[in-house]
Amino acid sequence: MLRTLCYSIIAIQSWSFGIAVSAEDLTRTLTVDGLSRSYLVHFPANHNPEQPIPVVLILHGAAQNAIAMQKLTQFDAVADREGFLTVYLNGTGPLPFALTFNAGGVLPPFDRKLPDDVRYTSAVLDDLAELTTVDPRRVFACGYSNGGMMCYRLAAELSDRIAAIGSIAGSQAIELPLPARPVPVIHFHGSQDPIVPPAGPDETIPPFLTFLSVDDTVNIWVQHNGCSESPAIEKLPNDVRDATTVIRSAYTACTHDGEVQLYWIVGGGHTWPGSGRLPNPITGRTTQDISANELLWTFFQRHSLPE
Repeated sequence: MLRTLCYSIIAIQSWSFGIAVSAEDLTRTLTVDGLSRSYLVHFPANHNPEQPIPVVLILHGAAQNAIAMQKLTQFDAVADREGFLTVYLNGTGPLPFALTFNAGGVLPPFDRKLPDDVRYTSAVLDDLAELTTVDPRRVFACGYSNGGMMCYRLAAELSDRIAAIGSIAGSQAIELPLPARPVPVIHFHGSQDPIVPPAGPDETIPPFLTFLSVDDTVNIWVQHNGCSESPAIEKLPNDVRDATTVIRSAYTACTHDGEVQLYWIVGGGHTWPGSGRLPNPITGRTTQDISANELLWTFFQRHSLPE
């Protein structure tokens, strides 16, 4: 009950921003498995629809939606500067501002009739191709909390269309076979995350939900991607006095360039690094020492699907 209340408060806070969709934004609707679904796409300035363009899919957390995620991340500023599409997916739910993705980790019988969000994501990519010229080798996915968990599912089940993923405050929740190819992964997690505990589910998590610890999540992909098990560890500059520090673990020498990076935010909470959100008793502290947006795009630029 407490966890549900926390998610609800986060949703209300996010929805209350009252974001107006700009002239460069377009909301699209489509039908997937009989359900009406939607997503929000932001076109960068001077977009040429005939020029192949990279895509970053951005997935919101539980009890949020695409508009709230657009406001939280401010990822459009990077897209405008670098020239890629930001595409904010919408999950499903009883309220338009309180949606979730079927990222796995829901135990029987509560997993019955959950929507196929992998198929939905694939349908979004098909629909995008009707709007502009998408570079099929440079489609990436990142997400927050439940959305980050969903990105791991996309890496496992849609690796033929997703080149690399990033997860912020969301551990892997699926127990599915991993893809045939290595998928590059970048993960951000706060040591004091109260919503997705780094060690895995604790007594505050509803008993019908499950997910892996951060260590197990990272280790699965390090092994699958054929990376060295001894990472290069670096404590990053602590430029802002926000009671957080950041440690990066970079797993390299991976098969077919399937690198894995972990940004461990000591003192950080359930937040998007660099978003500017003030500390609060629900989500905790947001580090300002790094920008998830900048690090995600830098990471994504190094990777593309094989020919």
